[in-house]
Amino acid sequence: MRNYPEILSGVCELLEPFAGQSGHNIGEDTDLIGELELSSLKIMDLLMEVEDHFDVTIPLNRLPEVRTVGDLAAMIDQLVDRPS
Repeated sequence: MRNYPEILSGVCELLEPFAGQSGHNIGEDTDLIGELELSSLKIMDLLMEVEDHFDVTIPLNRLPEVRTVGDLAAMIDQLVDRPS
């Protein structure tokens, strides 16, 4: 089972191709829309990669809670801990 720091690291790695154009360093407090300038299409692409990488399903109704990389990692951490 993965812990939060491992999940955060994995999310940051997955974000690198999406953030390439903005040139921002990606960290826990990085704003996905404001700093990385991710469009809704890029966010959906990112979510598909996150779901595949972490083998989770992210409920779309929880997306408004996600503003930063840390928010996304925390949500994944909660989903990974759930028993199947």
